[in-house]
Amino acid sequence: MTEIALLTAANLVSDAPDRRADAHLFDIQLDILRRGFAPHGLTLTPVRWIDPLDWPRFGGVLVNSAWDYQDRHEDFLATLDRIAALGVAVFNDPATVRWNIRKTYLRELESRGVPVIPTLWPETPTHDDIVHAMSAFGSDDVVLKRQVGGGARAQVRYTRGNLPAPGPVMDRPGMIQPFIASIATEGEYSFLFVDGAFSHALLKRARSGDYRIQEAYGGTSRAIDPTPADLASAQAVLTALATPPLYARVDMVRGQGGELLLMELEVIEPFLFPKEGPQIGAMLGAALKKRL
Repeated sequence: MTEIALLTAANLVSDAPDRRADAHLFDIQLDILRRGFAPHGLTLTPVRWIDPLDWPRFGGVLVNSAWDYQDRHEDFLATLDRIAALGVAVFNDPATVRWNIRKTYLRELESRGVPVIPTLWPETPTHDDIVHAMSAFGSDDVVLKRQVGGGARAQVRYTRGNLPAPGPVMDRPGMIQPFIASIATEGEYSFLFVDGAFSHALLKRARSGDYRIQEAYGGTSRAIDPTPADLASAQAVLTALATPPLYARVDMVRGQGGELLLMELEVIEPFLFPKEGPQIGAMLGAALKKRL
């Protein structure tokens, strides 16, 4: 059997004193991945990415569960580089992770023809940037996000009647987008892929009165059979890449014209929603074995 290291957040391991409230999702995913890996001669060992380990003892490293990289992303990238320099295969590879870690990658995908949500990219967002974005987008409703981040952490929605005080509103590079109304009415779509092959799709809905679809904010999700057109839109995102990543989740919302717009391409640590598509464990095991 070949042992694969699964990089995890410190507060995901089973004996963490501050274990995350949503760690049960990690437990479900780990179980399904292990069962899918076993027939391919692979075992999966969760390890904290912050720990100094004997990396060459592993047959490969899977980045997928490092849910806490956002506040130490340079350390995280350096860790992946060190592992790869030891000759250990890392998936997704450090170059792909480095490209994806800052959401400015959306500009590159847009230049390749992928429809994305209009975005402004202030390095130190201020009150004036929020007001300017409203004018630029022709919208009185915008959302400020971190360029490096996830899980809607530190995300703020502003309206003309709820503007921030003058001065800085974020202590790091940000991104401002118009609020897309369909996320609160229709929801957000997620499409899961392994080595470019489609696994399953979900529709994620926010609780009433909110727009954040994460479970931590009361969001729910359900498996769906996407329409051929919607699936083609998601597949086109991966087609825009030179090489398909080992795993990817394409998150999209519907624009005013009915088309799907890319919200995020998750190739670092996306939750795979394995309960809704348990076959993804076997798909990932087979694809990983092939790449090794």
